[in-house]
Amino acid sequence: MKYLLIGLGLVPLLRLVVLGYQDDLSANPIEYITRSTGTWALVFLCLTLAITPIRRFSGWNGLIQYRRTLGLFVYFYAVLHFMIWFWLDHNWSLAQMWADVIKRPFITMGFTSLLLLTPLALTSNQWSVRQLKRRWGQLHRLIYVIAILVILHYVWHKSGKNDYGTVSIYAGVIFVLLMLRLKR
Repeated sequence: MKYLLIGLGLVPLLRLVVLGYQDDLSANPIEYITRSTGTWALVFLCLTLAITPIRRFSGWNGLIQYRRTLGLFVYFYAVLHFMIWFWLDHNWSLAQMWADVIKRPFITMGFTSLLLLTPLALTSNQWSVRQLKRRWGQLHRLIYVIAILVILHYVWHKSGKNDYGTVSIYAGVIFVLLMLRLKR
């Protein structure tokens, strides 16, 4: 089942590769792949956060073994999202990238989210769980802060175009998933 999940998690990337090969990435391919990878990072974030409530309501404890894989896909697509932006929008220029991070709040939120996701991805292994003990759980609670920052990233990005339709759905899903945790 885990291999099936990994295969399914790579489908969005494969889709982008096929669309690129077919020269069918829309009129603005850079924007298309940047947004697509960001959207998939957000989808996997929602799926990751949904594991615990689904497990609690269904009683299917076996779901927990897939949370780590889903979480790593959040990081995978977030890194792709960042690297595409860094490469294609800033031509690998650290100075340009940093100026953009400082200047534009939505990019600040996205960049901060990626920085906070990094230790979670690096410690998503059994060795880290054993070494960090209780601190591992405390560290991984950063995902709740990251979820809020990601939604801010998305809202502020869409605010320039007054396009709140899709972002409202994701914000609502994240809100519900976080509220389910607060109730506990």
